[in-house]
Amino acid sequence: MAKTLDIDSKRKVSARKQELAAKDVVVANTLDVAPAGPNTKKVFIKTYGCQMNVYDSQRMADILAPIGYAPIDSAEGADLVILNTCHIREKAAEKVYSELGRIRKMKEEKDASGEGTMTVAVAGCVAQAEGAEITRRAPVVDMVLGPQTYHKLPEMIARLARSNDEVLETQFDTLEKFDELPVERMIKGFAAFVTIQEGCDKFCTFCVVPYTRGAEVSRPVDQIVAEIRGLAAQGVREVTLLGQNVNAYHGPAPAGSTQDEFGLGELIAHVAKIGGIERIRFTTSHPRDMDEALIAAHGTESKLMPYLHLPLQSGSDKILKSMNRGHSYAHYRDLIARIRAARPDLALSSDFIVGFPGETDEDFEATMTAVREIGYGSAFSFKYSIRPGTPGADMDNQVPEDVKSERLTRLQELLAKQQTEFNQSLIGKTLPVLVENVSAKNDGTVFGRAPYLQGTHFAAGPETVGQIVQVKITDAGRNSLTGLLA
Repeated sequence: MAKTLDIDSKRKVSARKQELAAKDVVVANTLDVAPAGPNTKKVFIKTYGCQMNVYDSQRMADILAPIGYAPIDSAEGADLVILNTCHIREKAAEKVYSELGRIRKMKEEKDASGEGTMTVAVAGCVAQAEGAEITRRAPVVDMVLGPQTYHKLPEMIARLARSNDEVLETQFDTLEKFDELPVERMIKGFAAFVTIQEGCDKFCTFCVVPYTRGAEVSRPVDQIVAEIRGLAAQGVREVTLLGQNVNAYHGPAPAGSTQDEFGLGELIAHVAKIGGIERIRFTTSHPRDMDEALIAAHGTESKLMPYLHLPLQSGSDKILKSMNRGHSYAHYRDLIARIRAARPDLALSSDFIVGFPGETDEDFEATMTAVREIGYGSAFSFKYSIRPGTPGADMDNQVPEDVKSERLTRLQELLAKQQTEFNQSLIGKTLPVLVENVSAKNDGTVFGRAPYLQGTHFAAGPETVGQIVQVKITDAGRNSLTGLLA
């Protein structure tokens, strides 16, 4: 059955999360929203980080809608401002405090105008790691809520109104959150994220996720299906199944099933039966949890896109062991061979960290060799950054910044070359493209996504928006494709 957070895990997470310090953040996007009505409260949600945070921001908007909040695209004039934070890079909290300084001025202006007050909330992983510190350093903040508690937003707003004092919620209530999320979502567009699993039990020595998101918990199949059916009814054609370690999914099976639980491969086959859903993706995966059923699904389920993000992090077995990845490079290489045998047209994506403590020139060259051997259609690569409270932060032999930078440049040049070559290999092929919108240039072209996630531009009318059409690829750059409607 789905994992719950046992007492030992709670103690471990509680003890470690208090040690975490600020990391850098990467802004993902704000919500794609329509203007609020004249009698509606206004909420602005700024999202930092990964797809999980994007999904969480969307769900916060869903939760707030029944109590009168409509999303807007600017903090100015908002009744409620939420910063949904990420803890993946250095100095994350400092960037949050800088943003809070700007918001404080807006709040003061709104208070002085007599048009009501602005409530300010900090959510997400920085909130989970540094809740008490945020309320101490930034009095402008009224509410702090961790990523497992945003389902309590209406209750927190009510508590704030009653007490006029800051409200702090950082408990790990993942299953409760899953149970209380509203089925209906406010969605705009034809592709959507759906969280099916949260947390991670792998404890890689560079990663804060087990301490800010908690232990692995899987969502029941019936809940996932109800959400996706609602999305399909709104015109969504593609869903991406999300999790911090999504292929560790083992959720309670649907009502009437002869099985107790489904793995990710079985869930994909089940979701593929939902009318209106034509494309399925999943992210992010761990090599230790790529089981036989999921490998087989790549070959048997036509709606599962031929694109897999499977992080390697390093090609050196010594560094993989130091990272506590729990697999060797040979295991990863053989796994990729088996997946490609099941799905020959698969494109692979990965994550890489250079300059992990103790990484020598030979270790880095092992990563370069691995990249050449595997071949990637896209990848994300980073310099190792210390995350206080994680084991990596206390390791000896930290790599100098200039060495990290030189290695990252070399790696990124190789990855960029592979990405460009992969995109150019698609020239002359006809691909199904999900059309997302008409070009803002008003030049008679539209924009969509190919199966391998590249943005694709071609001439077509607005009637194609929301449709999956066949496009013959005529040109390719590093990040996008150009084609003709077939």
